[in-house]
Amino acid sequence: QVQVVESGGGMVQPGGSLRLSCTASGGLIRIDDMGWYRQSPGKKGELVAKISRTGLPKYADSVKGRFTISRDNAKHTVYLQMDSLKSDDTAVYYCHSEISLIRNGEADPPRDYWGQGTQVTVSS
Repeated sequence: QVQVVESGGGMVQPGGSLRLSCTASGGLIRIDDMGWYRQSPGKKGELVAKISRTGLPKYADSVKGRFTISRDNAKHTVYLQMDSLKSDDTAVYYCHSEISLIRNGEADPPRDYWGQGTQVTVSS
């Protein structure tokens, strides 16, 4: 059973920092893209950042220069370092992973897995 578990949300003042972590588990797996999406009330969900298996990142324009995504393939973990946080960053952040189960030495087609979401609140 594949699981994706997030941690690291919370409340911080404008200009502050938070670090989100997300770890996938579930036996022998191969993970392609890993990333973070966010959803806030009254707004459309959006991609915040994602990173390929080889470490190539992609960011939303709204977070470029403030957020940094990274991953540790050995730990099946992706991180999101969020600096210079603004009130507009307030949202529930969801981890997304493209995961393939490895059976008999071969990888199944990848499936999308989501974490349960972690609240990030930026407020004075």
